[in-house]
Amino acid sequence: MSLSIRNQMSGTVLTISPGEVMATVKVLLEGGQEITAAVTLEAVEELGIATGSEVRTLIKSTEVALATGAVGGLSIRNQIPGTVTDVTTGGAMAGVKVAVAGGELTAAITRDAVEDLGLAAGSEVTALIKSTEIALAAA
Repeated sequence: MSLSIRNQMSGTVLTISPGEVMATVKVLLEGGQEITAAVTLEAVEELGIATGSEVRTLIKSTEVALATGAVGGLSIRNQIPGTVTDVTTGGAMAGVKVAVAGGELTAAITRDAVEDLGLAAGSEVTALIKSTEIALAAA
C-alpha cells in the first residue's frame, strides 16, 4: 500500500503499556532512537502488535515540530536529534528535511518559522513529535 505520509520509520516494539482505551507503545527505531506512540488498545490487538513485533511508525510531516536549542520542560516524549539537509520554501509553508540516525524526517512548518530559526542545510535541530500523532503499521 502506498501512503502520502512521508515519515515512515521501521523498528521493533520494546514495550506496550495498555490502558482502558489507549496504549503507549515504545519502539526501538532502526537508527537506535526510541519513539513512543499512543494508539488505541483496539489497534494494538487488531494489528497483533506485541513486544518484539516489527512495526512501521507513520508520522505526518505537519506533525513534526523543530527546535534549534535545548528542549526541556515539555510533555512531548519524542525528541529526535538531527541535521537539516534541505529546506524548500513556498509562499507560506516550507518543507524541511532532517537527517536522523537511520533515516530522514520531513517537517512541514511555516516559512516564517524557517526564517526565525535560521534553518538551512547543516543546521542542528531536534524533531519534536507528540506520541498521539504517531500511527503504527504492522510490518
